[in-house]
Amino acid sequence: MSETDTKQTERAKTTLSVWPVIALSLVPLIMVLGNSMLIPILPTMQEQLHISKLQVSLVITLFSVPAGIIIPFAGYLSDRYGRKNVIIPSLVLYALGGLVAGLSAWLSKNPYWMIMLGRVLQGAGAAGTAPITMALISDIFKGDQRSKVLGINEAANGLGKVLSPILGVLVAMIVWYAAFFTFPILCSLSVLLLWFLIKEPAMQGEPQPFSQYMQTLKIIFKREWKWLLTAYFAGACALFILFGVLFYLSQLLEEQYRIDGIPKGGILAVPLLAMASTSYITGIKIKKRFGLMKWLVVTGFFLLAGSLASAAFFRNPYVLLFFLVISGIGTGLTLPCLNTLITSAVSKEERGIVTSFYGAVRFFGVAFGPPIFTWLIDVSRVFMFLTVSGLALLVGLLSMWLIRPRSPNKGGTNQPRKQPDHIVMGKRRVFGRIRARV
Repeated sequence: MSETDTKQTERAKTTLSVWPVIALSLVPLIMVLGNSMLIPILPTMQEQLHISKLQVSLVITLFSVPAGIIIPFAGYLSDRYGRKNVIIPSLVLYALGGLVAGLSAWLSKNPYWMIMLGRVLQGAGAAGTAPITMALISDIFKGDQRSKVLGINEAANGLGKVLSPILGVLVAMIVWYAAFFTFPILCSLSVLLLWFLIKEPAMQGEPQPFSQYMQTLKIIFKREWKWLLTAYFAGACALFILFGVLFYLSQLLEEQYRIDGIPKGGILAVPLLAMASTSYITGIKIKKRFGLMKWLVVTGFFLLAGSLASAAFFRNPYVLLFFLVISGIGTGLTLPCLNTLITSAVSKEERGIVTSFYGAVRFFGVAFGPPIFTWLIDVSRVFMFLTVSGLALLVGLLSMWLIRPRSPNKGGTNQPRKQPDHIVMGKRRVFGRIRARV
Protein backbone atom coordinates (compact mmCIF):
# COMPACT_ATOMS: atom_id res chain seq x y z
CA MET A 1 0.00 0.00 0.00
CA SER A 2 1.36 3.42 -0.97
CA GLU A 3 1.91 6.26 1.49
CA THR A 4 -1.03 8.13 -0.08
CA ASP A 5 -3.34 5.13 0.36
CA THR A 6 -2.20 4.75 3.98
CA LYS A 7 -3.00 8.40 4.71
CA GLN A 8 -6.42 8.08 3.07
CA THR A 9 -7.15 4.97 5.15
CA GLU A 10 -6.15 6.73 8.36
CA ARG A 11 -8.23 9.76 7.38
CA ALA A 12 -11.25 7.54 6.76
CA LYS A 13 -10.84 6.02 10.21
CA THR A 14 -10.83 9.44 11.87
CA THR A 15 -13.64 10.99 9.80
CA LEU A 16 -16.96 11.13 11.60
CA SER A 17 -20.16 10.31 9.76
CA VAL A 18 -22.40 13.33 10.26
CA TRP A 19 -25.87 11.80 10.39
CA PRO A 20 -25.21 9.18 13.09
CA VAL A 21 -23.59 11.90 15.23
CA ILE A 22 -26.68 14.09 14.71
CA ALA A 23 -28.97 11.19 15.64
CA LEU A 24 -27.02 10.54 18.84
CA SER A 25 -26.76 14.24 19.74
CA LEU A 26 -30.49 14.82 19.32
CA VAL A 27 -31.19 12.60 22.35
CA PRO A 28 -29.47 14.80 24.99
CA LEU A 29 -30.84 17.90 23.26
CA ILE A 30 -34.40 16.61 23.70
CA MET A 31 -33.71 15.44 27.22
CA VAL A 32 -32.43 18.83 28.36
CA LEU A 33 -35.49 20.54 26.87
CA GLY A 34 -37.50 18.63 29.48
CA ASN A 35 -36.31 21.09 32.12
CA SER A 36 -34.68 24.05 30.41
CA MET A 37 -37.60 24.87 28.10
CA LEU A 38 -39.93 25.17 31.08
CA ILE A 39 -37.72 27.48 33.17
CA PRO A 40 -38.77 30.75 31.44
CA ILE A 41 -42.47 29.87 31.73
CA LEU A 42 -42.40 28.85 35.41
CA PRO A 43 -43.46 32.33 36.63
CA THR A 44 -46.41 32.25 34.19
CA MET A 45 -47.29 28.73 35.31
CA GLN A 46 -47.18 29.86 38.93
CA GLU A 47 -49.58 32.71 38.15
CA GLN A 48 -51.97 30.67 36.00
CA LEU A 49 -52.20 27.72 38.42
CA HIS A 50 -52.21 29.91 41.57
CA ILE A 51 -49.42 27.94 43.21
CA SER A 52 -46.39 28.87 45.35
CA LYS A 53 -42.81 29.36 44.19
CA LEU A 54 -41.85 26.09 45.88
CA GLN A 55 -44.68 24.21 44.12
CA VAL A 56 -43.64 25.53 40.73
CA SER A 57 -40.02 24.51 41.39
CA LEU A 58 -41.30 20.94 41.78
CA VAL A 59 -42.02 20.95 38.04
CA ILE A 60 -38.25 20.56 37.68
CA THR A 61 -37.71 18.34 40.73
CA LEU A 62 -40.42 15.77 39.92
CA PHE A 63 -38.88 15.29 36.49
CA SER A 64 -35.33 14.84 37.72
CA VAL A 65 -35.76 12.74 40.89
CA PRO A 66 -37.54 9.79 39.16
CA ALA A 67 -34.93 9.93 36.43
CA GLY A 68 -32.13 9.78 38.98
CA ILE A 69 -33.71 6.80 40.76
CA ILE A 70 -34.43 4.77 37.61
CA ILE A 71 -31.20 5.44 35.68
CA PRO A 72 -29.13 2.68 37.37
CA PHE A 73 -31.78 0.10 36.41
CA ALA A 74 -31.85 1.50 32.87
CA GLY A 75 -28.09 1.08 32.79
CA TYR A 76 -28.40 -2.57 33.81
CA LEU A 77 -31.06 -3.19 31.16
CA SER A 78 -28.87 -1.54 28.52
CA ASP A 79 -25.95 -3.80 29.44
CA ARG A 80 -28.22 -6.85 29.29
CA TYR A 81 -30.47 -6.15 26.29
CA GLY A 82 -28.65 -3.44 24.31
CA ARG A 83 -28.56 0.36 24.39
CA LYS A 84 -31.09 1.05 21.61
CA ASN A 85 -33.58 -1.38 23.16
CA VAL A 86 -33.62 0.89 26.21
CA ILE A 87 -33.29 4.32 24.57
CA ILE A 88 -36.16 3.99 22.08
CA PRO A 89 -38.89 2.81 24.56
CA SER A 90 -37.66 5.51 26.96
CA LEU A 91 -38.21 8.18 24.32
CA VAL A 92 -41.76 6.86 23.80
CA LEU A 93 -42.45 7.12 27.56
CA TYR A 94 -40.94 10.63 27.57
CA ALA A 95 -43.37 11.62 24.80
CA LEU A 96 -46.32 10.08 26.67
CA GLY A 97 -45.51 12.11 29.79
CA GLY A 98 -45.54 15.29 27.74
CA LEU A 99 -48.98 14.40 26.37
CA VAL A 100 -50.35 13.72 29.86
CA ALA A 101 -49.07 17.07 31.17
CA GLY A 102 -50.22 19.05 28.13
CA LEU A 103 -53.70 17.52 27.90
CA SER A 104 -54.22 17.99 31.65
CA ALA A 105 -53.32 21.67 31.47
CA TRP A 106 -55.59 22.09 28.45
CA LEU A 107 -58.67 20.15 29.59
CA SER A 108 -58.66 20.16 33.39
CA LYS A 109 -59.74 22.99 35.71
CA ASN A 110 -57.24 21.94 38.41
CA PRO A 111 -54.41 20.34 36.44
CA TYR A 112 -51.45 20.75 38.81
CA TRP A 113 -51.23 17.17 40.10
CA MET A 114 -51.86 15.63 36.68
CA ILE A 115 -49.09 17.83 35.31
CA MET A 116 -46.88 16.49 38.08
CA LEU A 117 -47.83 12.92 37.06
CA GLY A 118 -46.87 13.72 33.47
CA ARG A 119 -43.55 15.10 34.70
CA VAL A 120 -42.87 11.90 36.68
CA LEU A 121 -43.54 9.86 33.53
CA GLN A 122 -41.22 12.11 31.56
CA GLY A 123 -38.52 11.71 34.20
CA ALA A 124 -38.87 7.93 34.07
CA GLY A 125 -38.46 8.10 30.29
CA ALA A 126 -35.51 10.46 30.53
CA ALA A 127 -33.68 7.88 32.66
CA GLY A 128 -33.11 5.72 29.59
CA THR A 129 -32.16 8.44 27.14
CA ALA A 130 -29.10 10.68 27.47
CA PRO A 131 -27.11 8.62 30.05
CA ILE A 132 -27.47 5.44 27.98
CA THR A 133 -26.64 7.38 24.81
CA MET A 134 -23.35 8.35 26.44
CA ALA A 135 -22.55 4.65 26.90
CA LEU A 136 -23.66 3.91 23.31
CA ILE A 137 -21.29 6.58 21.97
CA SER A 138 -18.44 5.00 23.90
CA ASP A 139 -19.37 1.60 22.46
CA ILE A 140 -19.36 2.88 18.87
CA PHE A 141 -16.42 5.29 18.86
CA LYS A 142 -12.84 4.77 20.00
CA GLY A 143 -9.86 6.95 20.91
CA ASP A 144 -9.90 10.57 19.73
CA GLN A 145 -13.27 10.07 18.04
CA ARG A 146 -14.84 9.11 21.38
CA SER A 147 -13.75 12.31 23.15
CA LYS A 148 -14.80 14.37 20.11
CA VAL A 149 -18.28 12.84 19.86
CA LEU A 150 -18.76 13.03 23.64
CA GLY A 151 -17.81 16.71 23.40
CA ILE A 152 -20.34 17.20 20.60
CA ASN A 153 -22.87 15.32 22.71
CA GLU A 154 -22.27 17.63 25.66
CA ALA A 155 -22.38 20.61 23.30
CA ALA A 156 -25.78 19.38 22.04
CA ASN A 157 -26.86 19.23 25.67
CA GLY A 158 -25.65 22.80 26.04
CA LEU A 159 -27.25 23.84 22.73
CA GLY A 160 -30.52 22.49 24.06
CA LYS A 161 -30.08 24.72 27.09
CA VAL A 162 -29.32 27.68 24.81
CA LEU A 163 -32.31 27.16 22.53
CA SER A 164 -34.75 26.05 25.19
CA PRO A 165 -35.40 29.43 26.91
CA ILE A 166 -36.10 31.05 23.55
CA LEU A 167 -38.09 28.06 22.29
CA GLY A 168 -40.04 27.92 25.55
CA VAL A 169 -40.95 31.59 25.26
CA LEU A 170 -41.92 31.28 21.59
CA VAL A 171 -44.11 28.22 22.16
CA ALA A 172 -45.68 29.85 25.23
CA MET A 173 -46.93 32.66 22.96
CA ILE A 174 -49.52 30.15 21.73
CA VAL A 175 -50.49 29.15 25.26
CA TRP A 176 -48.26 28.56 28.32
CA TYR A 177 -48.72 24.77 28.34
CA ALA A 178 -47.97 24.33 24.61
CA ALA A 179 -44.38 23.46 25.56
CA PHE A 180 -45.55 20.05 26.79
CA PHE A 181 -46.78 19.15 23.29
CA THR A 182 -43.38 19.73 21.70
CA PHE A 183 -41.93 16.64 23.41
CA PRO A 184 -43.96 14.01 21.46
CA ILE A 185 -42.98 15.66 18.16
CA LEU A 186 -39.27 15.78 18.94
CA CYS A 187 -39.20 12.30 20.49
CA SER A 188 -40.83 10.80 17.38
CA LEU A 189 -38.11 12.35 15.19
CA SER A 190 -35.39 11.03 17.49
CA VAL A 191 -36.82 7.49 17.49
CA LEU A 192 -36.83 7.40 13.68
CA LEU A 193 -33.23 8.66 13.40
CA LEU A 194 -31.93 6.17 15.98
CA TRP A 195 -33.84 3.28 14.43
CA PHE A 196 -32.53 3.82 10.90
CA LEU A 197 -29.11 5.45 11.37
CA ILE A 198 -27.48 3.86 14.41
CA LYS A 199 -25.94 0.41 14.18
CA GLU A 200 -25.15 -0.79 17.67
CA PRO A 201 -22.12 -3.04 18.21
CA ALA A 202 -23.02 -6.55 19.31
CA MET A 203 -22.85 -7.14 23.05
CA GLN A 204 -20.05 -9.55 23.94
CA GLY A 205 -20.53 -12.48 26.30
CA GLU A 206 -23.64 -13.68 28.08
CA PRO A 207 -25.91 -11.14 29.80
CA GLN A 208 -25.22 -11.06 33.51
CA PRO A 209 -27.93 -11.59 36.16
CA PHE A 210 -28.78 -8.69 38.45
CA SER A 211 -26.86 -10.22 41.36
CA GLN A 212 -23.73 -10.28 39.21
CA TYR A 213 -24.48 -6.72 38.07
CA MET A 214 -24.37 -5.60 41.71
CA GLN A 215 -21.19 -7.63 42.27
CA THR A 216 -19.60 -5.88 39.29
CA LEU A 217 -20.61 -2.53 40.73
CA LYS A 218 -19.04 -3.46 44.07
CA ILE A 219 -15.77 -4.45 42.36
CA ILE A 220 -15.64 -1.24 40.28
CA PHE A 221 -16.17 1.04 43.25
CA LYS A 222 -13.77 -0.92 45.44
CA ARG A 223 -11.14 -0.38 42.76
CA GLU A 224 -11.87 3.21 41.71
CA TRP A 225 -14.07 4.73 44.41
CA LYS A 226 -11.99 7.82 45.29
CA TRP A 227 -11.77 9.44 41.90
CA LEU A 228 -15.05 8.00 40.57
CA LEU A 229 -17.17 9.35 43.44
CA THR A 230 -15.36 12.69 43.15
CA ALA A 231 -16.20 12.83 39.43
CA TYR A 232 -19.84 11.94 40.17
CA PHE A 233 -20.03 14.65 42.83
CA ALA A 234 -18.47 17.16 40.43
CA GLY A 235 -21.00 16.41 37.69
CA ALA A 236 -23.93 16.70 40.10
CA CYS A 237 -22.67 20.00 41.55
CA ALA A 238 -22.03 21.53 38.12
CA LEU A 239 -25.66 20.94 37.08
CA PHE A 240 -27.02 21.83 40.52
CA ILE A 241 -25.38 25.25 40.24
CA LEU A 242 -26.34 25.70 36.58
CA PHE A 243 -30.07 25.03 37.02
CA GLY A 244 -30.25 26.83 40.34
CA VAL A 245 -28.72 29.96 38.82
CA LEU A 246 -31.02 29.76 35.78
CA PHE A 247 -34.05 29.45 38.07
CA TYR A 248 -32.88 32.48 40.05
CA LEU A 249 -32.18 34.51 36.90
CA SER A 250 -35.59 33.69 35.41
CA GLN A 251 -37.38 34.85 38.57
CA LEU A 252 -35.16 37.96 38.82
CA LEU A 253 -35.75 39.10 35.24
CA GLU A 254 -39.52 38.83 35.52
CA GLU A 255 -40.10 40.02 39.10
CA GLN A 256 -37.51 42.79 39.45
CA TYR A 257 -36.77 43.97 35.91
CA ARG A 258 -40.13 43.13 34.30
CA ILE A 259 -38.36 41.44 31.39
CA ASP A 260 -40.48 38.74 29.79
CA GLY A 261 -41.01 37.04 26.46
CA ILE A 262 -38.27 36.74 23.85
CA PRO A 263 -35.90 39.26 25.55
CA LYS A 264 -36.00 37.13 28.69
CA GLY A 265 -35.31 33.95 26.72
CA GLY A 266 -32.43 35.66 24.95
CA ILE A 267 -30.83 36.77 28.23
CA LEU A 268 -31.15 33.28 29.72
CA ALA A 269 -29.51 31.87 26.60
CA VAL A 270 -26.33 33.99 26.88
CA PRO A 271 -24.53 32.06 29.67
CA LEU A 272 -25.79 28.80 28.18
CA LEU A 273 -24.31 29.72 24.80
CA ALA A 274 -20.96 30.31 26.51
CA MET A 275 -21.24 26.86 28.11
CA ALA A 276 -22.23 25.09 24.87
CA SER A 277 -19.44 26.73 22.85
CA THR A 278 -16.85 25.88 25.48
CA SER A 279 -18.11 22.27 25.67
CA TYR A 280 -17.76 21.84 21.93
CA ILE A 281 -14.22 23.25 21.79
CA THR A 282 -13.16 21.30 24.88
CA GLY A 283 -14.45 18.02 23.44
CA ILE A 284 -12.42 18.53 20.27
CA LYS A 285 -9.18 19.51 22.02
CA ILE A 286 -8.90 17.07 24.93
CA LYS A 287 -8.57 13.89 22.81
CA LYS A 288 -7.04 11.20 25.09
CA ARG A 289 -5.07 13.56 27.35
CA PHE A 290 -6.46 12.45 30.70
CA GLY A 291 -4.11 14.65 32.74
CA LEU A 292 -5.34 17.70 30.81
CA MET A 293 -8.95 16.65 31.49
CA LYS A 294 -8.33 16.65 35.23
CA TRP A 295 -6.89 20.16 35.21
CA LEU A 296 -9.66 21.49 33.02
CA VAL A 297 -12.17 20.14 35.56
CA VAL A 298 -10.27 21.90 38.36
CA THR A 299 -9.99 25.14 36.33
CA GLY A 300 -13.70 25.03 35.47
CA PHE A 301 -14.75 24.81 39.12
CA PHE A 302 -12.36 27.55 40.16
CA LEU A 303 -13.90 29.77 37.46
CA LEU A 304 -17.34 28.89 38.82
CA ALA A 305 -16.26 29.72 42.37
CA GLY A 306 -14.67 33.05 41.44
CA SER A 307 -17.47 34.25 39.16
CA LEU A 308 -20.28 33.36 41.59
CA ALA A 309 -18.47 34.93 44.55
CA SER A 310 -17.98 38.12 42.51
CA ALA A 311 -21.66 38.15 41.45
CA ALA A 312 -22.67 38.36 45.12
CA PHE A 313 -21.39 41.96 45.34
CA PHE A 314 -22.81 43.45 42.13
CA ARG A 315 -26.44 44.30 41.43
CA ASN A 316 -26.01 45.77 37.96
CA PRO A 317 -27.74 43.27 35.62
CA TYR A 318 -25.06 43.59 32.92
CA VAL A 319 -22.26 42.89 35.39
CA LEU A 320 -24.25 39.97 36.79
CA LEU A 321 -24.71 38.58 33.29
CA PHE A 322 -20.95 38.89 32.66
CA PHE A 323 -20.15 36.79 35.72
CA LEU A 324 -22.78 34.21 34.71
CA VAL A 325 -21.10 33.95 31.30
CA ILE A 326 -17.80 33.21 33.08
CA SER A 327 -19.57 30.54 35.15
CA GLY A 328 -20.98 29.08 31.91
CA ILE A 329 -17.44 28.82 30.50
CA GLY A 330 -16.38 27.04 33.69
CA THR A 331 -19.20 24.52 33.34
CA GLY A 332 -18.33 24.03 29.66
CA LEU A 333 -14.74 23.18 30.59
CA THR A 334 -15.83 20.71 33.23
CA LEU A 335 -18.59 18.52 31.81
CA PRO A 336 -16.99 17.14 28.60
CA CYS A 337 -13.88 16.17 30.58
CA LEU A 338 -15.92 14.38 33.25
CA ASN A 339 -17.91 12.58 30.54
CA THR A 340 -14.78 11.29 28.82
CA LEU A 341 -12.98 10.35 32.03
CA ILE A 342 -15.95 8.36 33.30
CA THR A 343 -16.91 6.60 30.07
CA SER A 344 -13.28 5.75 29.26
CA ALA A 345 -12.48 4.51 32.76
CA VAL A 346 -13.92 1.03 32.43
CA SER A 347 -14.47 -1.80 29.98
CA LYS A 348 -17.48 -2.01 27.68
CA GLU A 349 -19.25 -4.51 29.95
CA GLU A 350 -18.97 -2.09 32.89
CA ARG A 351 -19.75 1.07 30.96
CA GLY A 352 -23.53 0.96 31.26
CA ILE A 353 -23.26 0.63 35.04
CA VAL A 354 -20.77 3.44 35.51
CA THR A 355 -22.41 5.92 33.12
CA SER A 356 -25.90 5.17 34.46
CA PHE A 357 -24.87 6.13 37.98
CA TYR A 358 -23.17 9.23 36.60
CA GLY A 359 -26.39 10.15 34.78
CA ALA A 360 -28.34 9.55 38.00
CA VAL A 361 -26.29 11.96 40.08
CA ARG A 362 -26.46 14.56 37.31
CA PHE A 363 -30.26 14.36 37.41
CA PHE A 364 -30.24 14.69 41.19
CA GLY A 365 -28.13 17.82 40.81
CA VAL A 366 -30.73 19.29 38.45
CA ALA A 367 -33.58 18.16 40.74
CA PHE A 368 -32.35 19.90 43.86
CA GLY A 369 -31.12 23.10 42.20
CA PRO A 370 -34.38 25.11 41.99
CA PRO A 371 -35.87 24.22 45.44
CA ILE A 372 -32.59 24.74 47.31
CA PHE A 373 -31.94 28.00 45.47
CA THR A 374 -35.48 29.05 46.43
CA TRP A 375 -34.52 28.60 50.09
CA LEU A 376 -31.14 30.30 49.65
CA ILE A 377 -32.72 33.32 47.93
CA ASP A 378 -35.16 33.69 50.83
CA VAL A 379 -32.18 33.96 53.19
CA SER A 380 -30.38 36.54 51.04
CA ARG A 381 -28.96 37.03 47.59
CA VAL A 382 -25.39 37.39 48.90
CA PHE A 383 -25.75 34.24 51.02
CA MET A 384 -26.95 32.30 47.96
CA PHE A 385 -24.02 33.28 45.76
CA LEU A 386 -21.37 32.80 48.44
CA THR A 387 -22.78 29.39 49.41
CA VAL A 388 -22.69 27.99 45.88
CA SER A 389 -19.29 29.63 45.30
CA GLY A 390 -17.96 27.79 48.34
CA LEU A 391 -19.44 24.55 47.00
CA ALA A 392 -17.69 25.05 43.63
CA LEU A 393 -14.39 25.80 45.39
CA LEU A 394 -14.73 22.62 47.47
CA VAL A 395 -15.39 20.52 44.36
CA GLY A 396 -12.40 22.09 42.60
CA LEU A 397 -10.11 21.21 45.51
CA LEU A 398 -11.47 17.65 45.75
CA SER A 399 -10.96 17.21 42.01
CA MET A 400 -7.36 18.43 42.34
CA TRP A 401 -6.60 15.95 45.13
CA LEU A 402 -8.63 12.89 44.21
CA ILE A 403 -9.09 12.71 40.43
CA ARG A 404 -5.94 10.91 39.30
CA PRO A 405 -6.37 9.60 35.75
CA ARG A 406 -3.65 7.28 34.50
CA SER A 407 -2.01 7.67 31.10
CA PRO A 408 -2.79 4.82 28.67
CA ASN A 409 0.96 4.36 28.29
CA LYS A 410 1.23 3.64 32.01
CA GLY A 411 -1.37 0.95 32.26
CA GLY A 412 -4.30 3.31 32.38
CA THR A 413 -7.53 3.76 30.55
CA ASN A 414 -8.41 1.07 28.02
CA GLN A 415 -5.18 -0.81 28.72
CA PRO A 416 -4.92 -4.11 30.58
CA ARG A 417 -3.20 -4.01 33.93
CA LYS A 418 -2.34 -6.51 36.61
CA GLN A 419 -4.82 -6.57 39.48
CA PRO A 420 -4.91 -8.12 42.92
CA ASP A 421 -6.01 -11.76 43.02
CA HIS A 422 -9.31 -11.08 44.80
CA ILE A 423 -10.40 -8.66 42.05
CA VAL A 424 -9.28 -11.07 39.33
CA MET A 425 -11.33 -13.86 40.88
CA GLY A 426 -14.33 -11.55 41.16
CA LYS A 427 -14.01 -10.68 37.50
CA ARG A 428 -13.88 -14.33 36.54
CA ARG A 429 -17.09 -15.00 38.43
CA VAL A 430 -18.86 -12.03 36.86
CA PHE A 431 -17.77 -12.16 33.24
CA GLY A 432 -16.04 -15.50 32.89
CA ARG A 433 -12.87 -13.70 31.86
CA ILE A 434 -10.58 -10.90 32.95
CA ARG A 435 -11.39 -7.55 31.40
CA ALA A 436 -10.20 -4.92 33.84
CA ARG A 437 -9.36 -1.46 32.71
CA VAL A 438 -8.80 1.79 34.50
